[in-house]
Amino acid sequence: MSDNQKTEEFRINSEELIAKLKAIIKEGNARKVTIKGKDDNEILSFPLTVGVVGIALAPVFAAAATITALATECTIVIER
Repeated sequence: MSDNQKTEEFRINSEELIAKLKAIIKEGNARKVTIKGKDDNEILSFPLTVGVVGIALAPVFAAAATITALATECTIVIER
């Protein structure tokens, strides 16, 4: 990891997952988002690029909705 690269982790429950993802995307300063399960295993990882439009994020939100249905608690790791 380079010196100017920072990460943040948020532990959230499944109901808050979609809302948190939307907030991260709206902020626009994240480069990569990783969603980890309870056992700290990576479930979903996707890059965020400048100029990403809503239609391109539809599959991501569909995957996140599936995770929400299966997971009770997860961790979001944001790479900035």
